[in-house]
Amino acid sequence: MAINQFMRATLKALSYPELLDKKNGYKIQRTFVNASHPHVLRPFYKIWDREIWAGDHNIPVRIFAPDVKGPHPVLLFFHGGGWVTGNIDSYDKVCTNMAKITGHIVVSVDYQLAPEHKFPAAPEDCYRAAKEIFAHCDMFGNTPDDITLIGDSAGGNLAAVVSLMARDRGEFFPKRQILLYPATNNDHTENSPFESVHTNGKGYLLTSKRMVDYMALYRSSDEDLQNPYYAPIISKDLSHQPKTLIITAEFDPLRDEGEAYGRRLSEAGNIVEIHRIHDALHGFMSLNPSFKHVKKAYRYINNFLKNESDTFGEVISETEENKISLTENTNKEVNGLEPEEC
Repeated sequence: MAINQFMRATLKALSYPELLDKKNGYKIQRTFVNASHPHVLRPFYKIWDREIWAGDHNIPVRIFAPDVKGPHPVLLFFHGGGWVTGNIDSYDKVCTNMAKITGHIVVSVDYQLAPEHKFPAAPEDCYRAAKEIFAHCDMFGNTPDDITLIGDSAGGNLAAVVSLMARDRGEFFPKRQILLYPATNNDHTENSPFESVHTNGKGYLLTSKRMVDYMALYRSSDEDLQNPYYAPIISKDLSHQPKTLIITAEFDPLRDEGEAYGRRLSEAGNIVEIHRIHDALHGFMSLNPSFKHVKKAYRYINNFLKNESDTFGEVISETEENKISLTENTNKEVNGLEPEEC
């Protein structure tokens, strides 16, 4: 299926050059990312900057509050950018919109970036931030059950990894996680077992080459490739994980690995809900909230947060014509996506 041309043109605004293979290219790419995400709403919104002490460094966090009286549940947000680009500044607008649309306090974590700080620096920062938020959730007027992990792309990877670390270390445990077009696998070359890497790996904003370059900058050694905290889908044990919402994009090289991760979570006995947004590309949540793909994603997010979803975790909506069931033995009604407008 050809992508909607309006969608392609609109998402071009999110694109930036392939520079990772050049000397200091990742630094130039960071500049492009930051410059392309100005936040004109920031002076008019409730935002607080804080820091979490991590032993030898501070982890900046930014708190975005809804513009209505609380108390409010918390979304602990990990930003995308391939573990190499992105920060709490470039995600200001996304987090402001997220707080407003969901009615949640959003706590955005500015974890250390590669290649200056390679794996496992990012997941350890995110885990430490989560541990502190869970331990001191009373400052938001909440209990630990009121906190949901959420992340997009590399941040989706980090949210999934923090959930695995939390189970393994036993210091806290999130009840819910939302993974937006997450990176879950360790291979985005021509050897990838996932079809979307091959069919969507070129010409659709995020490329398979860029993912290969990101992961090369991120890992400390090739041994990391076999670490489930690097690529959660390779974990041999995915039991005892939070209730999970996964949202993928149709024309995204990461689409299939995100959905496969959801299937594996479901097979391990977890409650999982997966939606594929028709005609969408990687990174679409950075678009204006009035955009139909963003509206649809927030509809799923809000239903999930309110425990109002009626898909019960069995359904991937591949396109408006084709629906895939995660489990064969289900009596629940299958909810696909309604047909898209042009």
